[in-house]
Amino acid sequence: MSDLAPLARFDGLIASGLQDVTRDPAALDSSGFWAVCADFEGRIVCARFSDVRKEPVPPPAPGAWRGPATGDWNSSLDRDAYTAGVRRIREHIAAGDVYQANLCRVLSAPLPGGGAGADIDALTSLLARGNPAPYAGTIRLPGHGVEVATASPELFLRRDGRTVESGPIKGTGRTENDLLAKDHAENVMIVDLVRNDLGRVCATGSVSVPDLCVVEKHPGLVHLVSTVRGRLADGAGWPELFSAAFPPGSVTGAPKSSALRIIAELERAPRGPYCGAVGWVDADRGTASLAVGIRTFWIDRAGPAPLLRFGTGAGITWGSDPEREWDETELKASRLLAVASGAFEETGRTAI
Repeated sequence: MSDLAPLARFDGLIASGLQDVTRDPAALDSSGFWAVCADFEGRIVCARFSDVRKEPVPPPAPGAWRGPATGDWNSSLDRDAYTAGVRRIREHIAAGDVYQANLCRVLSAPLPGGGAGADIDALTSLLARGNPAPYAGTIRLPGHGVEVATASPELFLRRDGRTVESGPIKGTGRTENDLLAKDHAENVMIVDLVRNDLGRVCATGSVSVPDLCVVEKHPGLVHLVSTVRGRLADGAGWPELFSAAFPPGSVTGAPKSSALRIIAELERAPRGPYCGAVGWVDADRGTASLAVGIRTFWIDRAGPAPLLRFGTGAGITWGSDPEREWDETELKASRLLAVASGAFEETGRTAI
């Protein structure tokens, strides 16, 4: 795919004219417009572009994207393994090791025709039509191993000068009536974690929670969303922010260090951009918007055949029912996989 020019799309903007690429987040405090993709495992790619202009995501072009068939997806954890993992996390909770942990699985499918003509930007057009999202975006850097399209509903970090904000999501259902007391408790738990993360780099007393457990409607489901806001302490920049807040608390667990150990124990595939961070930084204006990399597709060309990957997961607490948590991962994935396969465009609906 080296014939495809590097680009990024976010917030009604398209960035082109790649200038340089670095893995040092300190560059985000320098100058220029940057696209950022950080894997859950910590690999970060920052790409600076010279040309940024307003341009809406174009409508899908017929035949521009050939995605996997809906039956071609394989999961890193099948139903039995996932529900067993939920039970194992509950054992950790009972032992006092952790209060909450996210258990995720990565879905993979071969791209038709060996990936010939697979342009992640064409998938972006389908997602914009079939699953619009507030933090949707694309980064296409074929020469640097980054081909990502996200339909993320979740804000990881927004910056406006020295003000920084996060919007953790916890609690998912088909409708508001599906949300349980467990979902509200989980949301509050993660808000405390995010407050602690931001408190490590924000001025003392500046961290607040303007919104707590607000119901947001998204295509096919609803979420509970909160807002945590603070003012960066003097001398704190992007390296300090990433060190304090990454990976996002909503997709790890509490305490974060314990949750990460449990995740490593139970999950069988690296998450990659899924549950990492995807977005943009305008260093000249001191503004930024990074999404949590959920509802996110990426092309993996590292193996013998190109694969399209997608992650889905759920937050596990003592009140979790293993089968219900599996169903939540299916709910989160079903519409997006249908869009990527073209089935949503053909039928206008999906089945779980």
